Amino acid sequence: MKSKQQTIPKTTPAQPEPWRVHGGGKWKAMHDDMKGWHEVIVNGPNRHHYRLFCLLEKDGADVGLGGPSVVVISGLDKPFKTVISPQAYAKVRALGDEYRAMNPRSVEPPKSAAELSEPENS
Repeated sequence: MKSKQQTIPKTTPAQPEPWRVHGGGKWKAMHDDMKGWHEVIVNGPNRHHYRLFCLLEKDGADVGLGGPSVVVISGLDKPFKTVISPQAYAKVRALGDEYRAMNPRSVEPPKSAAELSEPENS
């Protein structure tokens, strides 16, 4: 699941204008209270749902990212046929606000495929 979620943000915005993302598929722009956010959607075993919440940094070079970037802020999961609570979305937005308040931005560099395949407790 982890490697599948990691590859989607890397490959999704490979369009000439990645900032104009349309809904559908594994990557979608969010709406209402989450407007400005993008969501990576992965369905796991037994139809368990995993979500990564991302911000697009069009002017990433201006905030220390080296260029335009997709930044994963948080992730949530939920059982089939349930919804994520408004409180959980509020926590994601608060993390986004904290992230945006930093200049330069504080980020962890992307991991290589080899790092993703290593056990976390090694």
